[in-house]
Amino acid sequence: MKNYKLLLVILLITSAVVAQKPSPSLLNPTNHSLLLIDYEGQMGFATASIPIDQLRTNVAIISGASKIFKIPTVVTTVAEKSFSGPVFPEVTQFYPDISTYVDRTTMNTWEDMNAYKAITGKGKKRIVMAGLWTSVCIVGPVLSALSEGYEVYIITDACGDVSKEAHEMAVQRMIQAGAKPMTSMQYILELQRDWARQETYKAVNDLMQQYGGAYGIGIQYARQMLKH
Repeated sequence: MKNYKLLLVILLITSAVVAQKPSPSLLNPTNHSLLLIDYEGQMGFATASIPIDQLRTNVAIISGASKIFKIPTVVTTVAEKSFSGPVFPEVTQFYPDISTYVDRTTMNTWEDMNAYKAITGKGKKRIVMAGLWTSVCIVGPVLSALSEGYEVYIITDACGDVSKEAHEMAVQRMIQAGAKPMTSMQYILELQRDWARQETYKAVNDLMQQYGGAYGIGIQYARQMLKH
């Protein structure tokens, strides 16, 4: 009987230890880089797969998250001065130094030498990507990175295209090639993961209170009504 109880205790302790080990496929602040592609006016004008206000909100969440968690981030533009125009304020709010943005002429960011060096120079074999348009400027670098052995995640609700079908077909194509889809809120919460992480707790809640929709209203309510 004593041996049985001892075995039970050992099993419980072992289970607790195992349960504390997260999946290696989860994102954390040190195991990936972020690529924000072509969040520019001209690209936004024709985006019809998602309401532009929702898109901008989701862009703010991932841009803010990357700043809070100090994610190595590359911001790219395409023909900024001659065609596509300025970057969304939801990006410049968190990355105000536009001199660090990589402008290019290629539709596929991966084919531009300066962009390629900036992305691969981050030294991360796992890359998270989001931008406009899904079927062109996201598919290109996603498939290219996958072909070079990188692990790629796409934040689908921070991407957009000229139609829902164009967006959905592009997402399916990337998933079939091996990319892993996720959402903007999933991204920031996966990085936080534990509310006991006080060094980012307030910043995450501040960001989500402002941009988190109904979830953000809940944070405001808890802070004011429950003093939480």
